[in-house]
Amino acid sequence: MRFKKWMRLLSSTNPPSPVIRQIHAEPPVLSRIKEQFNDCSDLTQREFPELGITLFYFEHLVSPNLFERELLAPLENIQADETDELLKNSIFIRVTEESVLVKKILNGWAALFVKEAAYAVDIYGPDGRGIEQSETEGVIVGPHDAFTESPEDNLSLIRRRVKSNQLKVQTFTVGEVTNSKIFVLYIEGIANMDYVNTMTQRIEAIETNAIFDATMLVQLIDDFPNSVFPVMLNTERPDVAASKLVEGKVVAIVEQSPSVICGPTSFFEFFISPDDYYSRWAVGTATRLLRYAAFVITISFTALYVSITTYHYEMIPDNLIATLTESRSRVPFPPVFEALLMETTIELLREAGARLPTKIGQTIGIVGGIVIGQAAVQAGFTSNILIIAVASSAIASYVIPSYTMSASIRLIRFGLVIAAGVLGNFGLMAGIALVIIHLAKLTSLGAPYTMPVAPLKLKDWKDIFIRAPFWSLKSRPSQSLSMNKKYNKLKK
Repeated sequence: MRFKKWMRLLSSTNPPSPVIRQIHAEPPVLSRIKEQFNDCSDLTQREFPELGITLFYFEHLVSPNLFERELLAPLENIQADETDELLKNSIFIRVTEESVLVKKILNGWAALFVKEAAYAVDIYGPDGRGIEQSETEGVIVGPHDAFTESPEDNLSLIRRRVKSNQLKVQTFTVGEVTNSKIFVLYIEGIANMDYVNTMTQRIEAIETNAIFDATMLVQLIDDFPNSVFPVMLNTERPDVAASKLVEGKVVAIVEQSPSVICGPTSFFEFFISPDDYYSRWAVGTATRLLRYAAFVITISFTALYVSITTYHYEMIPDNLIATLTESRSRVPFPPVFEALLMETTIELLREAGARLPTKIGQTIGIVGGIVIGQAAVQAGFTSNILIIAVASSAIASYVIPSYTMSASIRLIRFGLVIAAGVLGNFGLMAGIALVIIHLAKLTSLGAPYTMPVAPLKLKDWKDIFIRAPFWSLKSRPSQSLSMNKKYNKLKK
C-alpha cells in the first residue's frame, strides 16, 4: 500500500518543464513527413537515439549493400559530436522542401532527420530482372540482349552502342500518381529538331494519373490515336533503338517498361527485321520481299475466297470447281458467315495460346487447331478449302516482325471479309482502297506515314523494299533528315 501511494505521489508531480519537453519532442519536419506517410506499413523508420538521428526509407526500394556501406556502417561507428562532420559528405543532400523529400523517399532514397534538418541519401537499388533475350523480337544472327524494366539499364545498353557525346537525353516526369520518368533520346546534329520538339511538347502536355508502359505513352502522344495502325515503332531490342537514333529518329524510354518507342516511323519499317542487316544483302532482300507477300496474303486470301465462292464462280479453274462444289455441298452457311466463324476460332486459339502457360499454350494452339479444323469439316460447318485459306492467312500474319502491326492487320482482315461477302470483288477492292487512303492520311510526329511511297522518294526504296548492300546506303531516310546536310550524307 505504501508503494502504491508513493507511485501516485510521483505521478502527481508537476509535468516536465517546457525546456525538457522541447528536447524530447520530434522535429516539426519529421512529424509532417510521418503524417504524409500515415498508414504506410512498408515504410521503415530506424532510430539512432544516441545521435539524435531518424531514418525513413522503403526497404524494398533500397540496395542492401548501399544501405550498409553508405548509412548503417558510418552511423554505427561515430559519436554524437561527429555527426556534423559526417553530414558534410557529398552523399548527404540537404532538402528544405517537404514535397521534394517525399518524392525522394518514394524514388528509393533514404531520408535522414537530425535536429531541424532533413537530408536525402541515394541508396536506390531494388531487385530487378537481368538483361535477357527478347521473346517477341528474336533474331537468328545478331545481338541477343534486350531492354529491361530498369531505365538505367536501358540507357546503358544504348550508350554502349552509341559512344558519342552528341547523344542527348532529356528527362520528364509524367503521371500525377505514378510520377513515371520518361527519357527522350536523340543525336544532336543528326536528328531533326522539329520532331524532337514535337515529342517533348506532347509529353509535357500529358495529363494522366499513371503511365506503366511505353505503349501507353504512344497512345497519349499519337498523331491519330483512333487509327488501328501503329504510327510509332515499339521495340525491345537495343540494337534497333541505336540504329534508329543513328538514322536521325527520336527514342523515348519509359520507366518500368521493357520496350522503347521510336519516331517518326513509316508504315514500311514495321516489315523490317534486324536479321535483314545481319544476313547477306541478297538473303535479307529475299526475306523482306517475302514479308510483303505475306502481308498481301494475310489481308486478302480469306476475303478472296468469300468473294469468289459467293459471286465469282467463273474465276475458279474448271478442274477445281468440282472439288470446291463437293466441299461446300454440306455446308449450310453462306461463305461470309463460314469465313467469319473460322477466323474467330483462329483468334480464340491464338489468344488462348498467348494467355496460357508456355507449354500448355503450344499444345492448345497445335492440337486445338487440328482437332477443331478436322471436326468442323466433318460436321459440315466449313469446307476444306476455307480451312486452307484461313490457316494460310494466319501463318502469313506471323511472318510480320512487329506484333502491333500484325494485330492491326488481323483486325482489318475481318472488315475485308465482310466487304467481300457483301459486294464481292468490288467490295474487296473498295476496302483495300479505303485502307490505302487511310494510310496516306496518317502522320508520325508530323512526318508522312507512307514515305517513301507517298511522297515518292525513290532513293529510299533500296532500304525499304529491298536491303541493298551497305556500300550503297550512303544517306539517311528522307523521313528523318535533319537540317544539317553534312550529317545526312554520313554512311550508316
